[in-house]
Amino acid sequence: MDQEQELQFAGFFSILKKSFTIIFSWRKIFSQITIYLVLPLSFVFLAHIQLSQLLFFKIFRTHHTLYFYNIEPGTVYAKFSRMISSEWTAFWLFKIAYFLFVLIFSLLSTAAVVYTVACIYTSKPITFKKVTSVVAKVWKRLIVTLLWSFAFVFVYNIIAGAVFIAACVALYRANRSIAVAVLLALLFLYLVGLLYITIVWHLASVVSVLEEVYGIKALIKSKNLIKGKLWVAIALFVLIGIFFFGIQMVFEIFVVFGWPEEVGMRILIGIFCLLLMVKLILVVLVIQTVLYFVCKSYHHQIIDKSSLSDHLEAYTGDYLPLKASNVQMEQVQQ
Repeated sequence: MDQEQELQFAGFFSILKKSFTIIFSWRKIFSQITIYLVLPLSFVFLAHIQLSQLLFFKIFRTHHTLYFYNIEPGTVYAKFSRMISSEWTAFWLFKIAYFLFVLIFSLLSTAAVVYTVACIYTSKPITFKKVTSVVAKVWKRLIVTLLWSFAFVFVYNIIAGAVFIAACVALYRANRSIAVAVLLALLFLYLVGLLYITIVWHLASVVSVLEEVYGIKALIKSKNLIKGKLWVAIALFVLIGIFFFGIQMVFEIFVVFGWPEEVGMRILIGIFCLLLMVKLILVVLVIQTVLYFVCKSYHHQIIDKSSLSDHLEAYTGDYLPLKASNVQMEQVQQ
């Protein structure tokens, strides 16, 4: 069975195996990507949790002092009010800075890993210097796709919120058990829809790098590609979500809230969570790229490696978007 047939019939475990094989076989280039891109992203994500808690608790203590001691309006009251305003300002400025940093490094990491895996697939020589030159040219395409994804999530949340409010109003006088069951069902459907959007967005990020489309066109192409492999993708991303949530919870319990009071132990657990987060993010980026090739093969679209190689080579020179007939996979008739 050749590589195309392997990808066509790849399932949950095959994709995981293929992803880990790629990472271990090309440790040098992935180690470089990890150190310069994935590690800063992971560190800032975990540090953000710690700092957000510190800033929030500081605001809470100021609020508590102001209202618990029933401070009357006056000079002292005005001083505490200004403190609360400045603390909230610092909190939101920190959130904005965090969001921008994570946005930039997540886009750079995605572009670097997708390009690297595609070069490995086409047996193309790859160096970290070449990866960085490509990343600088492709991130704009990724950010357009990301903004469209945010727009869909925003609209989806508005619609979901309206449905929840309408359901609460309709079920106000209903039996409590029925109301709870309906609301839980709606919550489950909401999470399923959010998971689907997440999968489509991740695959669209790969499309934006490896094909000439991006933005809403990449999302539409991703939606069509995922058909037939949706359950495999759901299983993969649910597993990823469980690991992601688990690492975050361990970090919050043992590091942020300091369940073990020993500082040394908290530092060790923090480093352990950081290493796990680094590995998880790298694996996720490789998985989404492998999933792209699997979906292409599933739809009987043979990958023209020479055309894809030319498309990748174009990034290192003057980027010229290739036509669909050249870069895209040639449709194979059964």
